[in-house]
Amino acid sequence: MAKTNDAADSHYGASNIQVLKGLEAVRKRPGMYIGSTSSRGLHHLVYEVVDNSIDEALAGYCDSVKVTIHGDNSITVEDNGRGIPVDIHPIEKIPGIELAMTVLHAGGKFDKNSYKVSGGLHGVGVSVVNALSETLKVWVKLDGKEHYMDFTRGDTTTKLKVLGKVPAKESGTKVWFKPDAEIFTELVYDYSILASRLRELSFLNKGVMISLTDEREGQEKSEHYHAKGGLKEFVAYLNQSRKALHTDIVHLDTEKDDIGIELAIQYNDGYSETMFSFVNNINTHEGGTHLTGFKSALTSVINKHLDKSSFAKKDKDIKLTGDDVREGLTAVLSVKVREPQFEGQTKTKLGNSEVESAVKTVVNEWLADYLEGHPRVANIILEKALSAARAREAARKARDLTRKKSALDVGNLPGKLADCSLSDPAMCEIYLVEGDSAGGSAKMGRDRMFQAILPLRGKILNVEKARIDKILSNDEIRTIITAIGAGIGEDEFQIGNARYHKIIIMTDADVDGAHIRTLLLTFFYRQMPQLIESGFVYIAQPPLFRVAKGKEEYYAYDMAEREEITKRLGGGDANKTNINIQRYKGLGEMNPDQLWKTTMDPETRTILQVTVEDAVHANELFQTLMGDEVEPRRVFIETNAKFASNLDI
Repeated sequence: MAKTNDAADSHYGASNIQVLKGLEAVRKRPGMYIGSTSSRGLHHLVYEVVDNSIDEALAGYCDSVKVTIHGDNSITVEDNGRGIPVDIHPIEKIPGIELAMTVLHAGGKFDKNSYKVSGGLHGVGVSVVNALSETLKVWVKLDGKEHYMDFTRGDTTTKLKVLGKVPAKESGTKVWFKPDAEIFTELVYDYSILASRLRELSFLNKGVMISLTDEREGQEKSEHYHAKGGLKEFVAYLNQSRKALHTDIVHLDTEKDDIGIELAIQYNDGYSETMFSFVNNINTHEGGTHLTGFKSALTSVINKHLDKSSFAKKDKDIKLTGDDVREGLTAVLSVKVREPQFEGQTKTKLGNSEVESAVKTVVNEWLADYLEGHPRVANIILEKALSAARAREAARKARDLTRKKSALDVGNLPGKLADCSLSDPAMCEIYLVEGDSAGGSAKMGRDRMFQAILPLRGKILNVEKARIDKILSNDEIRTIITAIGAGIGEDEFQIGNARYHKIIIMTDADVDGAHIRTLLLTFFYRQMPQLIESGFVYIAQPPLFRVAKGKEEYYAYDMAEREEITKRLGGGDANKTNINIQRYKGLGEMNPDQLWKTTMDPETRTILQVTVEDAVHANELFQTLMGDEVEPRRVFIETNAKFASNLDI
């Protein structure tokens, strides 16, 4: 950048440094604290308050948490914990409750005498909720009295006061808040999102009663979550759409080197693994040392048991891999650590090396004893793993067909791929297009510099019901794997070798197109989840209608938009006959120019990035919709049929 000699512009002194006081920084940059100001951030506010109550439960002082969605989408969270302190802080000279609500990094989580373990490590939780709420009110029952304060956009409105007496044995905190419309772009709570997280917390904190009540008109409902069996009930919930191979849910709950370790596992007849890991109730999406310790111990113990079993002679040349022993496994691992070290700010990967050692040691001893004492379950697990190993060997040749000498060795790319000319993956995108007709239009309409086109013939295999050998024998799937260039499977997949950083699924806007899209999403979610985690997978949004009058033409993406355009062109009369409306049944009905203009031009297109906000819910949904069990799918369809639209009947 060229320098300037303008004195007014070049002067930089202390006066240029802006100091954001109190909670002003949170309101200025809310995304830094809650991730976004859309639906995700809105729901995060509830999690922050609930996490404080759960931390009280972890400390042994709370066994009831009640969450209420009120008619105006305000929220109340109430617990029967110790209550936020109301005495005067010796240094800050204000009540503890006011300090917790108005000052960042002020909380009891830094004092390990108050909380042995905690999910809230940074002390920003409830104060951030206060800063981003139009109004927040808090009631505290403590020492035989009920105390009260309220706040407006983070500032104290009513100083601490005593409302009256309560029985001495009663204690707890109730927080009511209304998210600020000046901050959030979305202000309506989704019951199912909150229910999923609260249900998860009940599994992770056995014995704690958690309730969710919706008071909104027409949506009134209430649910209670109370998992006496802890992670055993979690695994049973995850496997409800699967056929379990053994009725016993293998369960461990112990402590090693001051680290709480709880684990539950059960095998099903599926081919994918379902594993969730948590640290102090935080879902560690990227795993970490605790998960590494478990996986290592599981593979080691099952191989040792195989060597001593009757299978050893028959399958003497087979050495089970981690993928083999985890096929069809549903497992939930939860550890409680005094001072967890997370990699990055997102708290999604644990880094404590001592946790790996503790988990590995405990699982090695416990699982070996369990298999010795339960020979029937042990044989079921060995048979499942050996079956996976044989399939893996059968798939080796098919897998080799998907490999390339180099990530950019175009000589090995599939013939029907129309590749782009750029070689920088960050600049490149590939469209997975339904059918040769649409593929032809896309090839003609694309920008060859950065857009690649891969036409797909028909519907790919449903990988939810298939093992890796069958998956790799499917021509269309092999073509996709080869085109992307990153490999497949946990041991082989390399995100750095992906040839495109935008993988865009483009299917027709009809039932068949939706099915193909779902099959592709199932494939990526089960076999290449790293692509979704890295934000590489997108869904194209082609229009449903072309509305034209003379030389004017517009594109509508739903019925409401079509009607709005039609009325505008007709001067308010939607029935004028000189308006031409074309319903696109498929992408192939668009000429290349129309496809480019509506669906492929980065300047005008709409593409949806595929993300996984709630991994547990996503896993449950894929199992329900794409798995073998019919009954859960029937229930889902009956429950959600009323929300279906744009069906081609």
